[in-house]
Amino acid sequence: TLHATCGVVPAGSDRNAHRAVYVENLRFAARELAKTGRTLLIEPINNRDMPGYFLNTQAEAHAIREEVAEPNLKIQMDFYHAQIVEGDLLRTFQKYFNHIAHVQIAGVPDRHEPDEGEVNYSYVLRMLDEMGYTGWIGCEYRPRRGTEEGLRWMDSFASGAL
Repeated sequence: TLHATCGVVPAGSDRNAHRAVYVENLRFAARELAKTGRTLLIEPINNRDMPGYFLNTQAEAHAIREEVAEPNLKIQMDFYHAQIVEGDLLRTFQKYFNHIAHVQIAGVPDRHEPDEGEVNYSYVLRMLDEMGYTGWIGCEYRPRRGTEEGLRWMDSFASGAL
């Protein structure tokens, strides 16, 4: 699996021209990766953390995926970004279920441990399991007090306390 970023669109640039180049590059990359049996991922990122980033919503990502029209182009749904931009995480996930190949989680709004913040990940992950999601779930966050302590939330999760 390869994660292909789309970058920041410079102020005053033509977004349509940027999109055309991005779509063509994704199509080329997806076809090359298909020769090796690999998947290409794209990920929407919120504009609060990365102002000017080209791809911000799940709908935008899936529209590009449809335009590229290569079966090995999938979406990396980062629940942190999706919550900030769109909310309604589980309905959005369910809508695009067949095209999501990787999930990332982090506490919202500060991107700390997933057991902190406004998203109930215990519930969310249980629902992903019930929906039949078998892909990867990555934890991309900034630990408040270092790596070792920042991983302790998993103890509560594993014991069912979360």
